[in-house]
Amino acid sequence: MRARIMGMTVALLALGTSGARAQYPAGQHFSPNVHLVSHIPLGAGGTVMDIEMEQELSRPFVYVSRSDYGKPAIGKSIGFDVLSIKDPATRVIRRWRIDNPDLHQGLGGMAGKYFKLKGRYYYVQSFQFRGSGPDLDLGDIVFDVTTLPDTTGMREVGRIRPPNLPGGTHNLFAYKHSDGRTLLFITVEATPAYPFGAHVYDMEKFVAGAPDQGFIGGIPLPGPRGSNRGYHDAYVAYDPANHRDVFYGGGPETTPLGGNYVYDVTDVKNPQLLATIIAQSSMQSGGHTFVATPDGRYGFTVMTSLAHQPLRIWDLKPALDGTTPVIRQPIGEWTVAPTKSSHMIEVRWPYAFVADYEQGLRVLDIRNLADPVQVGFYDTYDYRTPYGVGTEAAGAFGLDVRNADGLIVVPDLQSGFWAFRMDGFEGWNGHDWGMPNVSSVQDWDNGPDGAPKQRGVS
Repeated sequence: MRARIMGMTVALLALGTSGARAQYPAGQHFSPNVHLVSHIPLGAGGTVMDIEMEQELSRPFVYVSRSDYGKPAIGKSIGFDVLSIKDPATRVIRRWRIDNPDLHQGLGGMAGKYFKLKGRYYYVQSFQFRGSGPDLDLGDIVFDVTTLPDTTGMREVGRIRPPNLPGGTHNLFAYKHSDGRTLLFITVEATPAYPFGAHVYDMEKFVAGAPDQGFIGGIPLPGPRGSNRGYHDAYVAYDPANHRDVFYGGGPETTPLGGNYVYDVTDVKNPQLLATIIAQSSMQSGGHTFVATPDGRYGFTVMTSLAHQPLRIWDLKPALDGTTPVIRQPIGEWTVAPTKSSHMIEVRWPYAFVADYEQGLRVLDIRNLADPVQVGFYDTYDYRTPYGVGTEAAGAFGLDVRNADGLIVVPDLQSGFWAFRMDGFEGWNGHDWGMPNVSSVQDWDNGPDGAPKQRGVS
């Protein structure tokens, strides 16, 4: 598919020769409808990872995961930063770092999610440690952040340590289940013989100090598998039309039928496979990012192969209807640069917001799913780092969207925290577009849109 790229001529003139590229700072290349709200460089390149933004306007807090991915100073950045984005100026209000930072080895802080439970607010930070250092079995740390912006009241609630599965948690997703429970899905570093590629925890039980950490089950990963890999990313959403909770996971490239899977997790203890997307059939090696439209009809994926990694779009209906359980061909794709890779996706119909690594923030109109059109962009990548340092190691790493007012936030591996607004996007509710009001944003008080109101299940 061809990519429709706004401002390409301007981009080429600005970049010029390869020597000029090395002098090109972040924030100089953008569409006129995307406006900078704030930018904070958070530290050395390679230490900024994913991002999470609280959704209530009365709680203007953002959490940025911190890592030693670029290894500028081993251990010094592992943890997370808390930012206040309340006007008039964004500022860092707390930097939390792991104990004994110099001893830890590996990526460190990867991703985070917040949730609300019984009137209190919690933040979960995932970690990945390897080598000979400490905390090889540490997956996640849960913090009570109710008192923010007073950071003195922040406290650690507990640590999730998946048993016998060293390597930590790469990604996670906090979800308000239709049965009323607040659940945490984490992706684990599973062994080839281990049946689960993701774990599920009841966070009410975890916060209460349950001896099993609130573990209630796992999401299978079809085998056989030849390496220690579980799901890469996880997304969970309610399907109002079919009254079910649905898990979307990117599986490893070593799975013969890999790599994306859709499971019905209405009964979390008994997940049912609904759909499989075979990555190899589209010249990809495995699953990475996997999200869906609000109605669950279409899936958006980014795979794990190096270099060319377009955003691909899949019609899940044949599999969800039970007529074609294995999907082999996408119905559309989009890329801004044929040699580069996308990373993370947030869908707010009719838009898809993409953290596009060295291409920064990209916004697509996806009403024509066979041919998405770029309608906005902002280049966050710091070209003082030579362009092309890696296909998956530079630029916009993640993003989040606040549904209440349309604020967009992006963490860039090299240039830090960014916040934006886009003309015409002043908030999102799926019902305005004839869609379920379903996205990565959870209604922690009332549960999923369209779900029957039930009490929690033990």
